[in-house]
Amino acid sequence: MPSLPQERVIQGPSSLDLNTELPYQSTIRRKVTKKKKKETITANVAGTKFEIVRLVIDEMGFMKTPDEDETSNLIWCDSAVQQEKIAELQNYQRINHFPGMGEICRKDFLARNMTKMIKSRPLDYTFVPRTWIFPAEYTQFQNYMKELKKKRKQKTFIVKPANGAMGHGISLIRNGDKLPSQDHLIVQEYIDKPFLMEGYKFDLRIYILVTSCDPLKIFLYHDGLVRMGTEKYIPPNESNLTQLYMHLTNYSVNKHNERFERDETENKGSKRSIKWFTEFLQANQHDVAKFWSDISELVVKTLIVAEPHVLHAYRMCRPGQPPGSESVCFEVLGFDILLDRKLKPWLLEINRAPSFGTDQKIDYDVKRGVLLNALKLLNIRTSDKRRNLAKQKAEAQRRLYGQNSMKRLLPGSSDWEQQRHQLERRKEELKERLAQVRKQISKEEHENRHMGNYRRIYPPEDKALLEKYENLLAAAFQTFLSGRAASFQRELNNPLKRMKEEDILDLLEQCEIDDEKLMGKTARTRGPKPLCSMPESTEITKRQKYCSSDSSYESSSSSSEWDEDEKEEYQTKKREKQVTYNLRQSNHYKLIQPASSIRRSFSCPRSISSQSPSSAEIRPLSAQQMVPASRPTSGSRSHSLNRASSYMRHVPHCNDTSSTNSHMIIVAQ
Repeated sequence: MPSLPQERVIQGPSSLDLNTELPYQSTIRRKVTKKKKKETITANVAGTKFEIVRLVIDEMGFMKTPDEDETSNLIWCDSAVQQEKIAELQNYQRINHFPGMGEICRKDFLARNMTKMIKSRPLDYTFVPRTWIFPAEYTQFQNYMKELKKKRKQKTFIVKPANGAMGHGISLIRNGDKLPSQDHLIVQEYIDKPFLMEGYKFDLRIYILVTSCDPLKIFLYHDGLVRMGTEKYIPPNESNLTQLYMHLTNYSVNKHNERFERDETENKGSKRSIKWFTEFLQANQHDVAKFWSDISELVVKTLIVAEPHVLHAYRMCRPGQPPGSESVCFEVLGFDILLDRKLKPWLLEINRAPSFGTDQKIDYDVKRGVLLNALKLLNIRTSDKRRNLAKQKAEAQRRLYGQNSMKRLLPGSSDWEQQRHQLERRKEELKERLAQVRKQISKEEHENRHMGNYRRIYPPEDKALLEKYENLLAAAFQTFLSGRAASFQRELNNPLKRMKEEDILDLLEQCEIDDEKLMGKTARTRGPKPLCSMPESTEITKRQKYCSSDSSYESSSSSSEWDEDEKEEYQTKKREKQVTYNLRQSNHYKLIQPASSIRRSFSCPRSISSQSPSSAEIRPLSAQQMVPASRPTSGSRSHSLNRASSYMRHVPHCNDTSSTNSHMIIVAQ
């Protein structure tokens, strides 16, 4: 058979000449690289009817998924969701409702919980009108009406359905005899001396963002809506009780009046912005700072009432999640607030599904900002899903191979073994808390950069105000618990929740020293070394400074997400290296015997346990301390715990019934 043209026939055993180039074959093997698929943040918006939610999702660069997709990063629903759905969510997902928030969003539940809190703290909850819940409190209301008749006083009351909305079924009365005794109603004293604007009564719609319930985080949006009545206000009398356009400020009611003004300018019309209203107050010599302070205090105190219910319901949905974990829930709430003639705010109701309809331009401008800034604060990232899957795999391997698991203490163990076991448990607890503190710091840094028009109102920066809120939170938990869930109280009283990063590092270091003493190792003479239980700082090559922050709303490829991960790891190691470097600056350390009579147990190093002076004993060798002769510089740990007897801090044990205001006592020599 004839050969093809230019074809060389190889005969016999001779090998192919490697230098010969075939016309149809290349000697260079090209590396085939697969282009990595670009990750995007996904959102399921099947549960909302508002178009502005979809527009904001598109503006953020999120990709909308099919309605049946349950794996989206973000799930948005207009109505409350079932607890079973929240329980099925993965840690990387976010849904816009908390379980248990109905305890303040239903009118009857809000009245019931507020009544309990008023009995406990009457001076702090003066912003709620006096309220009766029918049919349970029908008799009390009738008795109150009889007292008014004896005093020859007459008041106006507003009657609302217990679970109503949009102004349906609301009426005003002055005689309670005709009220049905078995209907589920809410009866409130009517505030008949409101602050008027151009002769009209109005209320404020304040938007609040709750990003977490463990710990509680509340943000207030510095804009909102002013919703005005459409009839000139006249104090209620027998002739005008039925004129709802005068007494009610609900938009869903007044929009049906022919006098409703749909003006597109911000200083005219029946609906205006709170931004314009604050300028109006300032122009009329009112204290705007006090106005916002009063609004913030009302919001925080109200959500403090809800916090025990929300936290309990959330943990029931998410069992096994450690405290401080990333919250899968967030919520945008609409607070309806009325101002009286002294500009004192009064809480009317709370909407857990505020309307995001955009009938007017002012609606679009305000509500777009509310949603856009809220999603930026949430910091949803494309790497969240990948990290969650990697974490689940690592935890499964640890469970399978028994890595990093605490050995059980066998019965009849020696004192030495018990002390070692207690120290190991203590170190694990401290390291877990340290990781939570560092993660919280990272989240706060992101929030401070992307807060937009929101402002964090809880936890506040003012320490005195924070202490006041914590006292109210303790009272709310005490009211909620009633002996049912003492574990919440114990956790609230845990002194570790108040410690900062440097304090936890000091306690971890002391655990290391005690452990070395128990093992019989030589005492340190040149100062503390890097913690054995913590990752040691390694030399890191210089990196380019991150001038621009990486946020969730910027479209980023997988490489930019990897840069973000490296950035977080680099910053964490840099802080650890700085702490180690500062500790090594003090080279003169000495052993001293403490002069105090406080005895420290091995399981609670130095600042956690104490005994009375009468029970003081000679400390074991492990109680000797390595103390620097001079205090560290300001760049080092300024709050080091128990370096010497002259700087000894003691945190008392807190039982279940004690107040949550656990504090540290510094005993000076």
